[in-house]
Amino acid sequence: MTKKVGSTGRFGARYGKKVRKRVLDIEKKLRGWHKCPYCSKLRVKRMAVGIWKCKSCNKEFAGRAYEVK
Repeated sequence: MTKKVGSTGRFGARYGKKVRKRVLDIEKKLRGWHKCPYCSKLRVKRMAVGIWKCKSCNKEFAGRAYEVK
């Protein structure tokens, strides 16, 4: 994994640059911290597809697949 390709380095030269860039953008969104709609802190992580949990207030809630909205 390098700075340039990030987590998509696992694909090597396959699938084309555009597709790998889209995957990289999506993975950055889903793996980062998100703002909790209940306590407004940046402590929300994704548990599974569409299931999010705040590490601060321990609320578990449904949202979008890749980000909380």
